[in-house]
Amino acid sequence: MALAVSVLGLATSGAHAQEKFTYMTNWYAQAEHGGFYQAVATGIYKKHGLDVTIRMGGPQVNILQIMGAGQADCIMGSSDLQMMIARSGGLPVTTVAAVFQKDPQVLIAHEDVKSFEDMKGKTILISPTATRGYWAWLKGKYGFTDAQTRPYTFNIQPFVADKNVVQQGYLTSEPFAIQKAGVKANTFLFADHGYPSYAATISCMDKTVKERRAAVAAFVRGTMEGWKSYFADPAPANALIKKDNPNMTDEQLTYSVAKLKEMGIVVSGGAATNGIGSIDEARIRQSYDFLVANQLIDPGKVNTAQAYDISIIQSIKVLP
Repeated sequence: MALAVSVLGLATSGAHAQEKFTYMTNWYAQAEHGGFYQAVATGIYKKHGLDVTIRMGGPQVNILQIMGAGQADCIMGSSDLQMMIARSGGLPVTTVAAVFQKDPQVLIAHEDVKSFEDMKGKTILISPTATRGYWAWLKGKYGFTDAQTRPYTFNIQPFVADKNVVQQGYLTSEPFAIQKAGVKANTFLFADHGYPSYAATISCMDKTVKERRAAVAAFVRGTMEGWKSYFADPAPANALIKKDNPNMTDEQLTYSVAKLKEMGIVVSGGAATNGIGSIDEARIRQSYDFLVANQLIDPGKVNTAQAYDISIIQSIKVLP
């Protein structure tokens, strides 16, 4: 009987080791998702008892809706502000970790523009989602106006063709494309000028965090170990990234990884002492106050205690 119990215990352990978990990113596979792919490629998630599937997002993919429909366990929020806005809108989503200590969102201008202040009077190309987030911060800090804006269509050609145009971008992406097009430009990272947002979050439905807490914690731990591994040797993840996204090039991946490291996107701030993925309470209060002040969330429908559960990442300390 003792032998039978032992065998049963091993079988149960083996089944648990293959618990399925689906995470959905916010865009096509790229270096900005490297740590997640690395944890799949090198078996880190499996070591922590998970069989993880990474699903790609994209410009026409509503990842919040997909998670709400139960087709993903957790998603990558482009920012923690976005997740608070979603919660205020009625979706019970909780952020448990944030890989990017600096939001990589930037404005890109031609070489004659030396500061945000120099952008007054310029045409600024931004996406509709930006008007419900960082655009309010830019207007408040630098006096930009809605009349300056035109829609950004994720195409750099309008910028390339007109020196009076400024456009949004991601630190690790559009500046590279513009550089390849032979255009001299300056890039301005919001995070280095006081923008409080975290990015590349791990955000899940309240129900998932409550009912599958051990699995969520295992996913968070595996992810942070994946990022540490990715920066040491990105080759395993990059192979999977190119498989999911055949348009991705080695040159782009190399550029993006270098920028993530150079600008401290993952390992600056609280990550340096509290571990990769950490979230600071004072900083989320700053983000919350910004959203309330700009009427982007209803304080009667969301508070920071509901929008975040940082106890999981606080118990995990994967130092860079």
